[in-house]
Amino acid sequence: MKRSIVSDETRNKEAKKATWTGFAVNALLTFFKLFAGFRGGSAAMIADGVHSLSDFFTDIVVLVGFKFTEKPADDEHNYGHGKYETLATVVISLALLLVGYKIMTSGIVDIYEVVFKGKVLEQPEMIAFVAAVFSIASKELLFRYTRRVGEKIQSSAVIANGWHHRSDAFSSIGTMVGIGGAIFLGRNWAFLDPLASLIVSVFIFKVSFEILMPAVNELLESSLQDEEIAYIKKIIEASSHIQNYHHLRTRRIGAKVAIEVHFVFEKTMSIREAHSYATEVEKKIQEYFGASSLITTHLEPSRDAQEATRA
Repeated sequence: MKRSIVSDETRNKEAKKATWTGFAVNALLTFFKLFAGFRGGSAAMIADGVHSLSDFFTDIVVLVGFKFTEKPADDEHNYGHGKYETLATVVISLALLLVGYKIMTSGIVDIYEVVFKGKVLEQPEMIAFVAAVFSIASKELLFRYTRRVGEKIQSSAVIANGWHHRSDAFSSIGTMVGIGGAIFLGRNWAFLDPLASLIVSVFIFKVSFEILMPAVNELLESSLQDEEIAYIKKIIEASSHIQNYHHLRTRRIGAKVAIEVHFVFEKTMSIREAHSYATEVEKKIQEYFGASSLITTHLEPSRDAQEATRA
């Protein structure tokens, strides 16, 4: 069993490439949306253009985060700077939550004014509808590209940024439905815009929490996932030279993992032999988690671990 492993240099290079690509697309979309919104008389499109501005900030957060993570370990950060990437993921998730909240509250206010105050929204022009369609297509393609890169380099921050792109596409769907309804069905159907935005905000909230919680757990030093721990145990138990093991502890540091475990060997075995067998196990674990994995093993003679159990 082996995962695709990429070097830190390749990882940072791919992450920056994906982020700069998103930055360029966001710049084009923001300009086009705002132009179409003002030119076409669409408040929804103007709001959608402002929403796109939030992607600029998340792109910057990712770029800054990787600027820190590519720094080597130092005296103040013995385990490296991987947590900066995790922190960037949290910032992006919170930005998504804020976007979802703004879209939801705006939709509620608009629906209230249309239904209870008889407000009639202005009928937008076709350029606003075209901008919405263009935004959906480009942001969906950008989402798939960014997520693919994020999964390839195993970066939660890049994956989170990809989902932020899709949230923008969801927002544009609501905008397209509202603008389309107002153009093709008349002003009486303009309430479709805020109604669709409410539905979109629910999806954005869902994605935000799905991205946020794993990052928060990582910052709180939670263990690796059950299947990953099970695989570590499987490798250890496959060694005929290790009599027992205990105090297995795991955590994630950005894209790296840190693993600590105590190995119990036959008391007559030399420290040289025990170290050799422990190194074999470490290499097998690194084949799965990557060469940058931080694996610490403590060697014990069997007489010192009579109460130790496999855990």
